Amino acid sequence: MTMKMKARGTSDGSCLACVACSVWLMLFTSQADAADTEMVFPRSEWAKADPNSQNIDARKLQTAVDHLRAHAPRDGINELLIVRLGLDETGKDGFKIDDATYAAFLRKIGEAVVADRHATPERMTLIDVKTTPLYARIKKSIDAVRAIDTHDHLRAFDEIPDRVGTPQGRGMTLYSVWSHSYLRRTTHISPWPADGAFDTWWKMAHDDFDDARATSFYRYLLPAFRDLYGVDFDTITADEARDLNRRIFENYRNDDWLRNVITERANIELMFIDPYWYRLQFAREYRFSVPVLNVTTIIGAVHKDRLQTDRDSLFAYAARKGLSTDTFEDFLKAVEALFTDAVAADAVCLKSTQAYQRTLDYATVTKEKAAAVYGKRADATSDEQQKLFEDFMFWHICKLSAKHDLPFQVHTGDARIQGSNPMLLVDVIEANPQTKFILFHGGYPWVGETGAIAMKHRNVWIDSCWLPTLSYTMAKRAYQEWLEVAPSDRIMWGADTVDAEGIYAATEFTRQCLAEALAEKVLRGELREEHAERIASQVMRDNALKLFPKLKRMLWRSHKEN
Repeated sequence: MTMKMKARGTSDGSCLACVACSVWLMLFTSQADAADTEMVFPRSEWAKADPNSQNIDARKLQTAVDHLRAHAPRDGINELLIVRLGLDETGKDGFKIDDATYAAFLRKIGEAVVADRHATPERMTLIDVKTTPLYARIKKSIDAVRAIDTHDHLRAFDEIPDRVGTPQGRGMTLYSVWSHSYLRRTTHISPWPADGAFDTWWKMAHDDFDDARATSFYRYLLPAFRDLYGVDFDTITADEARDLNRRIFENYRNDDWLRNVITERANIELMFIDPYWYRLQFAREYRFSVPVLNVTTIIGAVHKDRLQTDRDSLFAYAARKGLSTDTFEDFLKAVEALFTDAVAADAVCLKSTQAYQRTLDYATVTKEKAAAVYGKRADATSDEQQKLFEDFMFWHICKLSAKHDLPFQVHTGDARIQGSNPMLLVDVIEANPQTKFILFHGGYPWVGETGAIAMKHRNVWIDSCWLPTLSYTMAKRAYQEWLEVAPSDRIMWGADTVDAEGIYAATEFTRQCLAEALAEKVLRGELREEHAERIASQVMRDNALKLFPKLKRMLWRSHKEN
């Protein structure tokens, strides 16, 4: 016989007084017995029976109850649930059950099923954990965390991209939200029409989403339409789309909507902003902004003709500071000066996105070899020489990262996938134990490799930013796998997008994914619920505060707020 017992807390635990002499049982019959009848749980009224009449050893049951009482939380126990899946005709535990029937059973009692002999790992996947009270409790706990978003690209309000001309003036539209979403990486979004009319655009665009309905690039945005506007985009009509477009336009007439959505609806207290449009500046456009120094263009700055804008040019920065860049030694001194300014401006970390341009295989290169390349124009520099210079600079910046206590966020995975496997960074990581490396995006699709690196190297953290948006399923798997191989204080998250709707959506998608991953581990008996809630708080907030102690003096919300 197989049983599952579950206890819930109460003030006195008095209802257990007679549990040894009577047991409430859910009588469960096989699908074969119910061939002509719809399966409903419980099939009949709950029945009261003596333990011995059900082949239950009352003494063993009392021992189990005593154990539960002794180990109950402070508020005691008020419910004991024993689930039996029945006996065969001889009274032995030989009951057979098919998958469809068992799935219905799982949905009925949800988290109570963990130790049942029928509950194989394959069968446990039959239950959608999001339908259980357990998931609801964990999700509620996660929603309450005042999150710290460790990676976003939010510009000053007037500079948010993809505003378009309309009969009402220039502004944000439904097209804008989709246009700068990640869906465009895989799916064509019809351009905004010359007449600026929404109806013209929607006539072209309403079928654009049909082949993307199952993609995470599409689905991550749905919570924003659902929660912020009350719209189900999967079933949206032309009239609803037109009204949604109007409301988006109105919401962006000023920045009140943006601020409210981020700080109240998404419940984000601090947000790291990677300014890839102006890398060498540290402006804080919002109360919740946290500056980041993006070093991507510094790594490749062999010559000033390599830079497309002065906003990204160390040479322009040095000229403004009155610093020379004539020699490579001068250049490195200018880099040092920039790092000093970054620390003074409260930048908390570095960021590299070189994975979009080249392999993450950074060889060891002498300073003399890098100096020999420095100053050569692009048309006089071979690809091999350019890589040599960048290799040296990456290692040099790793040393500066440790010196100035600026953890190093490194884009891994996706991007240029033929060279972005995080395993390529292991030699650099191992040779720079004082540098705190943060492997971005979980190294997608190499999430297992990322976990292995974090397990082997204590100077490595994992940032799951963007991962649920790339693949929700892989993100859920990654959270569970990483928690099995590395301490829970080494995982963070980020929304990684550009506007109110995208930030809310990616945040909600992450909270849901994390809650689902943790609830499944609790459901399988691999984690206690209170520990799952603590881990969720670590991922969403606490780990960032621990890794970036400077953040503590940037916090602005009252601790009394919920």
